[in-house]
Amino acid sequence: MVTLKKVLVSLASLAASATAQSSQNCDTGTGGTGICFQTYFDPVFGSWFSWVFPPTGDTTYTNEFIGQMTVPIAGKWAGVALGAGMNSNLLITAWPWNGAIVKSARQAYNYVQPTQYVGPTITTLATTINSTHWKWTYRCQNCTSWYINGASGGIDSAAYSVFGWAYSTTAVDDPTDPFSDMIQHDDARLYGFDTTQAHSSNYGTYVNLGSTSTTKTSSTSATKTSTTTTTTSAIVTVSPTPYDYVVVGAGNCGLVVADRLTEAGKNVLLIERGGPSTYNTGGRDIPPWLTGKPYTRFDVNGLFEAMFSSSNPYWWCNDISVFAGCLIGGGAAINGALYWYPPDADFASDNGWPSGWQTPNDAYAKLKARLPSTQTPSPDGKLYLTQVYDVVSKMLNARNFQPIVINDNPNSKNYIYGRPAFSAQGGTRYGPMATYFQTAKARSNFHFWQYTYVTGLVRTNGTITGVRTNYTAYGGNGIVPLTTKGRVILSAGAFGTARILFQSGIGPSDMIALVAGNSQYASNLPPSSAYINLPVGNNVSDNPSINLVFTHPSVDSYDNWAPIWSNPRAADAAQYAASQTGVFAGTSPRLNYWEALGGSDGKTRYLQGTARPGAASVDTVYPYNASQIFTITVYLSHGITSRGRIGIDNTLYGKVLTNPWFQDPVDKAVLITGINNLLSTMSSVPGLTMITPDNTTTINDYVNNYTPATMNSNHWTGSTKIGTSSSSSVVDANTKVWGTTNLFIVDAGIVPGQPMSNPHAMFMAVAEVAVPKILALTGGA
Repeated sequence: MVTLKKVLVSLASLAASATAQSSQNCDTGTGGTGICFQTYFDPVFGSWFSWVFPPTGDTTYTNEFIGQMTVPIAGKWAGVALGAGMNSNLLITAWPWNGAIVKSARQAYNYVQPTQYVGPTITTLATTINSTHWKWTYRCQNCTSWYINGASGGIDSAAYSVFGWAYSTTAVDDPTDPFSDMIQHDDARLYGFDTTQAHSSNYGTYVNLGSTSTTKTSSTSATKTSTTTTTTSAIVTVSPTPYDYVVVGAGNCGLVVADRLTEAGKNVLLIERGGPSTYNTGGRDIPPWLTGKPYTRFDVNGLFEAMFSSSNPYWWCNDISVFAGCLIGGGAAINGALYWYPPDADFASDNGWPSGWQTPNDAYAKLKARLPSTQTPSPDGKLYLTQVYDVVSKMLNARNFQPIVINDNPNSKNYIYGRPAFSAQGGTRYGPMATYFQTAKARSNFHFWQYTYVTGLVRTNGTITGVRTNYTAYGGNGIVPLTTKGRVILSAGAFGTARILFQSGIGPSDMIALVAGNSQYASNLPPSSAYINLPVGNNVSDNPSINLVFTHPSVDSYDNWAPIWSNPRAADAAQYAASQTGVFAGTSPRLNYWEALGGSDGKTRYLQGTARPGAASVDTVYPYNASQIFTITVYLSHGITSRGRIGIDNTLYGKVLTNPWFQDPVDKAVLITGINNLLSTMSSVPGLTMITPDNTTTINDYVNNYTPATMNSNHWTGSTKIGTSSSSSVVDANTKVWGTTNLFIVDAGIVPGQPMSNPHAMFMAVAEVAVPKILALTGGA
């Protein structure tokens, strides 16, 4: 037995985000087994974790699966958790030693050193160890159910699953001992895995691969290592089909783009790296108090705050340093659902837009027709939790702000306030998932892949000939071809699109050099003579946002939204379950306001405020009543001049290289002025107290010392900026990437200046404008 002398961090406790991205992958080529797996690819370290299960209903091979790990040689050990975290789930650990793999089944009674788990039989089917990777294929019997920590667990291969992986560059204490102690992993993540697609009728053939070594986890003995022989089965591939358009990313923009292209009769493939979100996209992540109802966590607006407190946040992309949604709908599936029709100023030339984009009334009309807004998301027409609105409106009324229905007057954004606007219908999030995606799916010329990761573009100089994916069963190499006049449209978001460009030899030389230095992706780059030097990742903008926390006797903080997933207020849960009405029909915001502010540089910047019950954090030396707290988040939006830069590191992990907030000191000065303006009428509201910052801290000090990471609004724009010159922009006025003939970008990255408001609707309007421009260009399909 091992000693508990070292502690491992729980997979579930990591701040690192999880994502859903499994896809079919056949293990072919030199040393390949020929097995076709459902595979998760981790782009952070370049590891693959794969599974295949017996056919559904099979009675010969019960309670088992075949797994495979492919890990960089720098990985001294790796492991998988067969559930959403380390604690109380079966763990499989492995590492190379003397030409073979040492493996074990383990359990964790708490977030401590995992110990031996008795019961599973693990048989090595094949092992490959070379100078770059080690690959282990194994059969795991008695592995799909377990009893740990006094509770039963298991894998339901007929349902969507969440697994975890761990990776370490530090060797275990005794590599000859399958149950050796090990220090904390370098990294670990959770990810969504589509086990429903992991069944194979060839399973009986797969289990009979060459010579094997077996570890049976009895309480008395364990075989440590032995050499193996690999037998290669017949390679299964899917014949590739060329498409008129390949759209990468099923987020806000990608769903609009794919729908409008198929409406125009084009043969379209939409590729999404994640999986389902809302119920009508195939999602089944249903809260326990809605069991049996067709509403997932993404359908129920009122569960928005639980996106940030879950122990299993598989919906976040796990290979970038900021929050981003990797699932159908992208940000539209996981954001606060605020839905503001864009004002004309958002597309004005002084906000960076080239000629032809101003006042896009046709796009506005299309957007409103497909997805109208409402400020009463509850179908009964009633408003709920109105206390915050009542309190903050008194502060604003004292400054002569005017209450309006904001989306009835989208160009009015100064000294006005109103109730939040949502894209909700029927008490659910709705959004592009329930509109554009559904009409696209109904067309025979629409094709959709989920859980598929795009790793780059295949091109000859400026002409794209294919899209490279991790679905290697497709044509034997994962490359999706285009028709003779085919085109590619990247809609993978400000970070995702930028990385695809870097991995395709498009962007600044320092970013391409990082790809060229990556052993896994370097060979996919075109010749250096074909690199296209564009300012990808530069010109990035995001709202600087500051939270102010208050208390007022009339306010209901709604338990700070803490129990909403597992133990919500009974009456509210019952009301929503019965009629989709009440508190849970809307997200947490209760009031929004805007103010135009002049800066010392003579430029006008706009400030948006959003007020909601509860608070993300409180910092005060005084006692306060937690049941009465509410937050006003103050954002600086349209007109900000600060810019930053995003990029990748040598593992191709997406990250912020230069923070975009307050690079121009005038932005900070204007935001401080706006905060002081807001607070100037606090005394007009009896009982109102500000507790963060409290009266021991000045507003100047509070803003100056604000942590940049918490200033992030996740409204990233500009990384692939639209413009009129390749020296200062990435795409031209038709959204075509400079230096290419058939590559386009339609997502937040092309937006040159920060929008006036939460950008959900504005990004969709960008897509509505862009598609007709692309279709009107000659030379395309």
